[in-house]
Amino acid sequence: MNRRTFLSTTAGALAPAAAPAAPRKIAAVITVYRPNSHADVIVGKYLEGYNQDGRAPRPDSRVVSMFISQFPKNDMGRAMAAKHNVPIYRTVYEALTLGTGKLAVDGVLLIGEHGDYPVNDKLQTLYPRFELFLEITDVFRQSRRSVPVFNDKHLSWSWIKARRMVEISKELKFPFMAGSSISATYRQPDLDLPWGAPARKAVAISYSGLDIYGFHLLESLQCMVERRKGGETGVRAVQCLQGGAVWDFVERTSWVQRLFDRALAHSQTRRPGNLKELVKEPAVFIVEYNDGLEAAAFLLTGGVSDFTVAIDVDGSPEPVSTMLWGETKAPYWHFACLVRNIERMFETGVATYPAERTQLASAVLDWALESRIQGYKRLETPQLNIRYQAPKESTYCKGRPPRA
Repeated sequence: MNRRTFLSTTAGALAPAAAPAAPRKIAAVITVYRPNSHADVIVGKYLEGYNQDGRAPRPDSRVVSMFISQFPKNDMGRAMAAKHNVPIYRTVYEALTLGTGKLAVDGVLLIGEHGDYPVNDKLQTLYPRFELFLEITDVFRQSRRSVPVFNDKHLSWSWIKARRMVEISKELKFPFMAGSSISATYRQPDLDLPWGAPARKAVAISYSGLDIYGFHLLESLQCMVERRKGGETGVRAVQCLQGGAVWDFVERTSWVQRLFDRALAHSQTRRPGNLKELVKEPAVFIVEYNDGLEAAAFLLTGGVSDFTVAIDVDGSPEPVSTMLWGETKAPYWHFACLVRNIERMFETGVATYPAERTQLASAVLDWALESRIQGYKRLETPQLNIRYQAPKESTYCKGRPPRA
Protein backbone atom coordinates (compact mmCIF):
# COMPACT_ATOMS: atom_id res chain seq x y z
CA MET A 1 0.00 0.00 0.00
CA ASN A 2 1.35 3.44 -0.91
CA ARG A 3 0.81 6.75 0.88
CA ARG A 4 -1.96 7.89 -1.45
CA THR A 5 -3.86 4.62 -1.10
CA PHE A 6 -3.62 4.68 2.69
CA LEU A 7 -4.72 8.27 3.04
CA SER A 8 -7.66 7.72 0.69
CA THR A 9 -9.02 5.05 3.05
CA THR A 10 -9.12 7.38 6.07
CA ALA A 11 -12.00 9.64 6.97
CA GLY A 12 -12.37 12.86 4.98
CA ALA A 13 -11.34 14.93 8.00
CA LEU A 14 -7.97 13.23 7.89
CA ALA A 15 -6.90 14.47 4.46
CA PRO A 16 -3.23 15.42 4.77
CA ALA A 17 -2.24 19.00 5.42
CA ALA A 18 0.52 20.58 3.36
CA ALA A 19 3.91 19.31 4.53
CA PRO A 20 5.88 21.88 6.56
CA ALA A 21 9.15 23.33 5.30
CA ALA A 22 10.94 21.06 7.77
CA PRO A 23 9.58 17.93 9.47
CA ARG A 24 8.03 18.46 12.88
CA LYS A 25 10.36 17.26 15.62
CA ILE A 26 8.83 14.70 17.99
CA ALA A 27 10.14 13.42 21.32
CA ALA A 28 9.19 9.84 22.27
CA VAL A 29 8.86 9.12 26.00
CA ILE A 30 8.74 5.33 26.37
CA THR A 31 8.62 2.75 29.16
CA VAL A 32 9.90 -0.20 27.06
CA TYR A 33 10.86 -0.59 23.39
CA ARG A 34 10.90 -4.30 22.50
CA PRO A 35 9.58 -6.29 19.53
CA ASN A 36 5.79 -5.97 19.07
CA SER A 37 5.52 -3.47 21.92
CA HIS A 38 3.46 -0.33 21.47
CA ALA A 39 6.71 1.59 21.08
CA ASP A 40 7.66 -0.75 18.24
CA VAL A 41 4.38 -0.34 16.34
CA ILE A 42 4.02 3.42 16.94
CA VAL A 43 7.54 4.86 17.10
CA GLY A 44 8.61 2.24 14.55
CA LYS A 45 6.17 3.73 12.04
CA TYR A 46 7.72 7.17 12.55
CA LEU A 47 11.21 5.77 12.07
CA GLU A 48 10.58 3.34 9.20
CA GLY A 49 7.23 4.16 7.65
CA TYR A 50 3.75 2.75 8.12
CA ASN A 51 4.86 -0.65 6.80
CA GLN A 52 8.03 -0.44 8.93
CA ASP A 53 10.12 -1.36 5.93
CA GLY A 54 12.00 1.89 5.41
CA ARG A 55 9.76 3.01 2.55
CA ALA A 56 6.71 5.21 1.96
CA PRO A 57 4.05 5.76 3.11
CA ARG A 58 5.38 7.41 6.26
CA PRO A 59 4.39 10.17 8.69
CA ASP A 60 5.62 13.70 7.90
CA SER A 61 6.88 14.22 11.46
CA ARG A 62 10.20 12.78 12.65
CA VAL A 63 11.15 11.31 16.02
CA VAL A 64 14.30 13.21 17.02
CA SER A 65 14.78 12.06 20.61
CA MET A 66 13.83 9.25 22.99
CA PHE A 67 13.64 8.62 26.68
CA ILE A 68 13.36 4.90 27.50
CA SER A 69 12.73 3.87 31.10
CA GLN A 70 13.60 0.15 30.97
CA PHE A 71 15.90 -1.99 28.82
CA PRO A 72 14.94 -5.69 28.96
CA LYS A 73 17.05 -8.42 27.32
CA ASN A 74 15.02 -8.13 24.10
CA ASP A 75 15.30 -4.34 23.98
CA MET A 76 15.33 -2.97 20.44
CA GLY A 77 15.23 0.70 21.34
CA ARG A 78 18.99 1.14 21.42
CA ALA A 79 19.47 -0.53 18.03
CA MET A 80 16.64 1.44 16.39
CA ALA A 81 17.91 4.71 17.84
CA ALA A 82 21.42 4.02 16.56
CA LYS A 83 20.12 2.98 13.13
CA HIS A 84 18.20 6.23 12.71
CA ASN A 85 20.64 8.54 14.53
CA VAL A 86 18.12 9.35 17.25
CA PRO A 87 19.69 10.11 20.64
CA ILE A 88 18.38 8.35 23.76
CA TYR A 89 18.47 10.78 26.67
CA ARG A 90 18.75 9.85 30.32
CA THR A 91 15.81 12.06 31.39
CA VAL A 92 12.46 13.20 30.01
CA TYR A 93 13.67 16.78 30.46
CA GLU A 94 16.65 16.24 28.16
CA ALA A 95 14.55 14.39 25.57
CA LEU A 96 12.20 17.38 25.29
CA THR A 97 14.87 20.08 25.41
CA LEU A 98 17.45 18.28 23.23
CA GLY A 99 20.10 19.53 25.63
CA THR A 100 19.21 23.20 25.06
CA GLY A 101 17.64 23.89 28.46
CA LYS A 102 14.24 24.75 26.95
CA LEU A 103 11.49 22.98 25.01
CA ALA A 104 12.92 22.14 21.58
CA VAL A 105 10.40 19.74 20.00
CA ASP A 106 7.06 20.18 18.22
CA GLY A 107 5.20 17.26 19.79
CA VAL A 108 5.47 14.42 22.28
CA LEU A 109 4.58 10.73 22.10
CA LEU A 110 4.03 9.26 25.57
CA ILE A 111 4.03 5.46 25.28
CA GLY A 112 3.77 4.06 28.79
CA GLU A 113 2.77 0.50 27.89
CA HIS A 114 4.73 -2.68 28.68
CA GLY A 115 7.58 -3.07 31.12
CA ASP A 116 8.26 -4.48 34.58
CA TYR A 117 5.84 -2.61 36.86
CA PRO A 118 3.88 -3.67 39.95
CA VAL A 119 0.29 -4.92 39.85
CA ASN A 120 -2.18 -3.86 42.54
CA ASP A 121 -5.05 -5.75 44.18
CA LYS A 122 -7.42 -4.61 41.41
CA LEU A 123 -5.15 -6.36 38.85
CA GLN A 124 -4.09 -3.02 37.39
CA THR A 125 -0.53 -2.70 36.11
CA LEU A 126 0.81 0.55 37.57
CA TYR A 127 2.36 2.02 34.45
CA PRO A 128 3.81 5.47 35.24
CA ARG A 129 1.94 7.38 32.53
CA PHE A 130 0.79 10.07 34.97
CA GLU A 131 4.27 10.52 36.41
CA LEU A 132 5.85 10.76 32.95
CA PHE A 133 3.12 13.20 31.92
CA LEU A 134 4.02 15.42 34.88
CA GLU A 135 7.67 15.40 33.80
CA ILE A 136 6.62 16.40 30.28
CA THR A 137 4.38 19.21 31.49
CA ASP A 138 7.05 20.43 33.93
CA VAL A 139 9.17 21.20 30.84
CA PHE A 140 6.21 23.07 29.35
CA ARG A 141 5.84 25.13 32.52
CA GLN A 142 9.53 25.95 32.71
CA SER A 143 9.68 26.86 29.01
CA ARG A 144 6.40 28.81 29.15
CA ARG A 145 5.43 27.03 25.96
CA SER A 146 3.67 23.77 25.21
CA VAL A 147 3.20 21.42 22.25
CA PRO A 148 0.71 18.64 21.37
CA VAL A 149 0.94 15.43 23.40
CA PHE A 150 -0.33 11.97 22.55
CA ASN A 151 -0.70 9.47 25.41
CA ASP A 152 -0.96 5.83 24.35
CA LYS A 153 -3.86 3.76 25.74
CA HIS A 154 -5.24 4.50 29.26
CA LEU A 155 -4.57 7.94 30.64
CA SER A 156 -3.84 6.26 33.96
CA TRP A 157 -4.85 3.25 36.01
CA SER A 158 -6.33 5.80 38.48
CA TRP A 159 -9.44 7.77 37.54
CA ILE A 160 -8.20 10.64 39.73
CA LYS A 161 -4.87 10.82 37.89
CA ALA A 162 -6.63 10.52 34.54
CA ARG A 163 -8.83 13.49 35.44
CA ARG A 164 -5.80 15.50 36.52
CA MET A 165 -4.05 14.88 33.20
CA VAL A 166 -6.97 16.35 31.27
CA GLU A 167 -7.15 19.28 33.69
CA ILE A 168 -3.45 20.06 33.20
CA SER A 169 -3.80 19.93 29.41
CA LYS A 170 -6.55 22.55 29.63
CA GLU A 171 -4.62 24.64 32.14
CA LEU A 172 -1.55 24.76 29.89
CA LYS A 173 -3.68 24.95 26.74
CA PHE A 174 -2.02 22.28 24.64
CA PRO A 175 -3.69 19.78 22.29
CA PHE A 176 -3.99 16.46 24.12
CA MET A 177 -5.09 13.15 22.67
CA ALA A 178 -4.97 9.63 24.03
CA GLY A 179 -6.27 6.11 23.56
CA SER A 180 -5.49 3.05 21.51
CA SER A 181 -5.60 1.84 17.93
CA ILE A 182 -9.01 0.18 18.34
CA SER A 183 -11.01 3.41 18.08
CA ALA A 184 -9.10 4.43 14.93
CA THR A 185 -9.01 1.16 13.03
CA TYR A 186 -11.01 -0.12 10.05
CA ARG A 187 -14.50 -1.47 10.64
CA GLN A 188 -16.33 -4.37 9.03
CA PRO A 189 -18.91 -3.36 7.97
CA ASP A 190 -17.58 0.16 7.39
CA LEU A 191 -19.97 2.24 9.48
CA ASP A 192 -20.33 4.49 12.51
CA LEU A 193 -23.19 5.41 14.81
CA PRO A 194 -24.92 8.26 12.95
CA TRP A 195 -23.97 11.53 14.63
CA GLY A 196 -26.85 12.66 16.85
CA ALA A 197 -28.62 9.28 16.82
CA PRO A 198 -30.87 8.59 19.84
CA ALA A 199 -29.00 5.54 21.16
CA ARG A 200 -30.44 3.82 24.23
CA LYS A 201 -28.79 0.38 24.59
CA ALA A 202 -25.35 -0.93 23.64
CA VAL A 203 -23.23 -4.09 23.89
CA ALA A 204 -19.52 -4.52 23.19
CA ILE A 205 -17.60 -7.80 23.12
CA SER A 206 -13.88 -8.46 23.36
CA TYR A 207 -11.41 -10.78 25.11
CA SER A 208 -8.23 -11.02 27.25
CA GLY A 209 -7.42 -9.58 30.69
CA LEU A 210 -9.64 -7.30 32.75
CA ASP A 211 -7.16 -4.41 32.77
CA ILE A 212 -5.04 -4.79 29.65
CA TYR A 213 -7.97 -5.36 27.26
CA GLY A 214 -10.74 -4.04 29.46
CA PHE A 215 -9.65 -0.60 28.32
CA HIS A 216 -9.75 -1.59 24.63
CA LEU A 217 -13.23 -3.02 25.20
CA LEU A 218 -14.58 0.14 26.85
CA GLU A 219 -12.93 2.36 24.26
CA SER A 220 -14.50 0.38 21.40
CA LEU A 221 -17.85 1.06 23.06
CA GLN A 222 -17.18 4.70 23.90
CA CYS A 223 -15.86 5.76 20.49
CA MET A 224 -19.26 4.88 19.04
CA VAL A 225 -21.81 5.76 21.74
CA GLU A 226 -20.23 9.20 22.29
CA ARG A 227 -21.80 10.24 18.95
CA ARG A 228 -25.35 9.87 20.31
CA LYS A 229 -27.92 12.63 20.62
CA GLY A 230 -26.97 15.19 23.24
CA GLY A 231 -23.29 14.25 23.29
CA GLU A 232 -21.51 12.61 26.19
CA THR A 233 -22.76 13.50 29.69
CA GLY A 234 -20.92 10.94 31.81
CA VAL A 235 -21.64 7.79 33.79
CA ARG A 236 -23.78 7.43 36.92
CA ALA A 237 -23.03 3.81 37.91
CA VAL A 238 -20.70 0.91 37.10
CA GLN A 239 -20.74 -2.78 38.00
CA CYS A 240 -18.52 -5.77 37.20
CA LEU A 241 -19.72 -9.36 37.08
CA GLN A 242 -17.70 -12.54 36.51
CA GLY A 243 -18.30 -16.26 36.08
CA GLY A 244 -21.80 -17.68 36.05
CA ALA A 245 -23.26 -14.31 37.02
CA VAL A 246 -22.38 -13.09 33.53
CA TRP A 247 -24.56 -15.69 31.80
CA ASP A 248 -27.36 -15.11 34.33
CA PHE A 249 -27.25 -11.38 33.50
CA VAL A 250 -27.47 -12.08 29.76
CA GLU A 251 -30.35 -14.52 30.13
CA ARG A 252 -32.46 -12.29 32.37
CA THR A 253 -31.92 -9.08 30.33
CA SER A 254 -33.66 -9.32 26.96
CA TRP A 255 -32.05 -6.28 25.34
CA VAL A 256 -28.60 -7.55 26.32
CA GLN A 257 -29.25 -10.98 24.81
CA ARG A 258 -30.47 -9.46 21.55
CA LEU A 259 -27.52 -7.04 21.13
CA PHE A 260 -25.07 -9.66 22.39
CA ASP A 261 -26.16 -12.01 19.60
CA ARG A 262 -25.95 -9.23 17.00
CA ALA A 263 -22.47 -8.12 18.06
CA LEU A 264 -21.25 -11.71 18.20
CA ALA A 265 -22.50 -12.28 14.65
CA HIS A 266 -19.86 -9.83 13.36
CA SER A 267 -16.96 -11.64 15.02
CA GLN A 268 -14.51 -13.17 12.55
CA THR A 269 -12.82 -15.23 15.26
CA ARG A 270 -15.83 -16.83 16.97
CA ARG A 271 -14.85 -20.36 17.94
CA PRO A 272 -17.42 -23.06 17.23
CA GLY A 273 -19.10 -24.54 20.27
CA ASN A 274 -20.96 -23.53 23.40
CA LEU A 275 -19.72 -20.18 24.74
CA LYS A 276 -20.36 -21.25 28.32
CA GLU A 277 -17.91 -24.11 27.82
CA LEU A 278 -15.39 -22.19 25.74
CA VAL A 279 -15.17 -19.10 27.97
CA LYS A 280 -13.75 -20.23 31.31
CA GLU A 281 -13.70 -16.79 32.99
CA PRO A 282 -16.33 -14.50 31.43
CA ALA A 283 -16.64 -10.94 32.65
CA VAL A 284 -18.97 -8.03 31.96
CA PHE A 285 -18.81 -4.32 32.80
CA ILE A 286 -22.31 -2.87 33.19
CA VAL A 287 -22.33 0.87 32.53
CA GLU A 288 -25.25 3.22 33.28
CA TYR A 289 -24.87 6.62 31.62
CA ASN A 290 -26.28 9.87 33.00
CA ASP A 291 -28.60 10.34 30.01
CA GLY A 292 -30.20 6.90 30.37
CA LEU A 293 -28.03 4.93 27.94
CA GLU A 294 -27.37 1.42 29.24
CA ALA A 295 -24.37 -0.59 28.08
CA ALA A 296 -22.80 -3.97 28.76
CA ALA A 297 -19.20 -4.71 27.76
CA PHE A 298 -18.11 -8.37 27.76
CA LEU A 299 -14.71 -10.07 27.92
CA LEU A 300 -15.09 -13.54 26.41
CA THR A 301 -11.59 -14.99 26.35
CA GLY A 302 -11.63 -18.40 24.66
CA GLY A 303 -14.72 -17.62 22.62
CA VAL A 304 -13.58 -14.69 20.48
CA SER A 305 -10.42 -12.68 19.84
CA ASP A 306 -11.70 -9.51 18.19
CA PHE A 307 -13.84 -6.44 19.00
CA THR A 308 -17.52 -6.10 18.12
CA VAL A 309 -20.21 -3.58 19.05
CA ALA A 310 -24.00 -3.41 18.63
CA ILE A 311 -26.10 -0.34 19.47
CA ASP A 312 -29.88 0.10 19.53
CA VAL A 313 -31.13 3.37 18.03
CA ASP A 314 -34.66 4.63 18.70
CA GLY A 315 -36.79 4.38 15.57
CA SER A 316 -34.47 1.98 13.78
CA PRO A 317 -35.54 -1.66 13.35
CA GLU A 318 -31.95 -2.92 13.28
CA PRO A 319 -29.02 -2.16 15.58
CA VAL A 320 -25.90 -0.37 14.38
CA SER A 321 -23.33 -3.16 14.59
CA THR A 322 -19.77 -3.75 13.41
CA MET A 323 -16.38 -5.32 14.06
CA LEU A 324 -13.34 -3.16 14.81
CA TRP A 325 -10.47 -4.73 12.89
CA GLY A 326 -7.02 -5.60 14.23
CA GLU A 327 -4.13 -7.08 12.27
CA THR A 328 -2.60 -10.07 14.03
CA LYS A 329 0.90 -9.77 12.56
CA ALA A 330 3.45 -7.09 11.70
CA PRO A 331 3.27 -4.32 10.68
CA TYR A 332 -0.09 -4.11 12.56
CA TRP A 333 -1.86 -1.73 10.23
CA HIS A 334 -4.50 -0.77 12.80
CA PHE A 335 -1.70 1.15 14.52
CA ALA A 336 -1.10 3.00 11.25
CA CYS A 337 -4.66 4.30 11.58
CA LEU A 338 -3.85 5.52 15.08
CA VAL A 339 -0.62 7.18 13.93
CA ARG A 340 -2.52 8.97 11.17
CA ASN A 341 -4.82 10.49 13.80
CA ILE A 342 -1.83 11.50 15.91
CA GLU A 343 -0.19 13.08 12.88
CA ARG A 344 -3.35 15.06 12.19
CA MET A 345 -3.07 16.57 15.66
CA PHE A 346 0.61 17.39 15.15
CA GLU A 347 -0.23 18.96 11.77
CA THR A 348 -3.21 21.06 12.83
CA GLY A 349 -2.55 21.77 16.50
CA VAL A 350 -6.02 20.44 17.31
CA ALA A 351 -6.79 17.06 18.94
CA THR A 352 -8.41 14.75 16.38
CA TYR A 353 -10.86 13.60 19.05
CA PRO A 354 -11.36 14.65 22.70
CA ALA A 355 -9.10 13.34 25.46
CA GLU A 356 -12.27 13.07 27.54
CA ARG A 357 -13.14 9.92 25.58
CA THR A 358 -10.05 8.24 26.99
CA GLN A 359 -10.59 9.82 30.41
CA LEU A 360 -14.08 8.32 30.63
CA ALA A 361 -13.02 4.87 29.40
CA SER A 362 -10.07 4.88 31.84
CA ALA A 363 -12.30 5.95 34.72
CA VAL A 364 -15.07 3.42 34.00
CA LEU A 365 -12.47 0.65 33.94
CA ASP A 366 -11.02 1.78 37.28
CA TRP A 367 -14.47 1.79 38.88
CA ALA A 368 -15.41 -1.56 37.30
CA LEU A 369 -12.32 -3.15 38.83
CA GLU A 370 -13.22 -1.50 42.14
CA SER A 371 -16.67 -3.09 41.88
CA ARG A 372 -15.00 -6.47 41.47
CA ILE A 373 -12.92 -6.26 44.65
CA GLN A 374 -15.93 -4.92 46.56
CA GLY A 375 -17.84 -8.12 45.86
CA TYR A 376 -19.25 -7.11 42.45
CA LYS A 377 -21.33 -4.28 43.89
CA ARG A 378 -23.06 -1.71 41.72
CA LEU A 379 -21.13 1.49 42.44
CA GLU A 380 -22.62 4.93 41.90
CA THR A 381 -20.14 7.25 40.20
CA PRO A 382 -21.03 10.95 40.54
CA GLN A 383 -17.30 11.56 40.02
CA LEU A 384 -17.69 10.56 36.37
CA ASN A 385 -19.76 13.55 35.31
CA ILE A 386 -17.54 13.89 32.22
CA ARG A 387 -19.13 15.93 29.46
CA TYR A 388 -17.86 16.39 25.92
CA GLN A 389 -18.96 16.49 22.31
CA ALA A 390 -17.51 14.04 19.80
CA PRO A 391 -16.54 15.39 16.37
CA LYS A 392 -19.24 15.03 13.74
CA GLU A 393 -16.74 13.64 11.23
CA SER A 394 -15.76 10.00 11.88
CA THR A 395 -12.04 9.54 12.62
CA TYR A 396 -11.51 5.83 11.98
CA CYS A 397 -9.89 4.37 8.83
CA LYS A 398 -12.52 3.96 6.15
CA GLY A 399 -12.53 1.36 3.41
CA ARG A 400 -11.13 -2.15 3.41
CA PRO A 401 -8.14 -3.10 5.59
CA PRO A 402 -4.99 -3.56 3.50
CA ARG A 403 -4.59 -7.22 4.39
CA ALA A 404 -8.04 -8.30 5.54
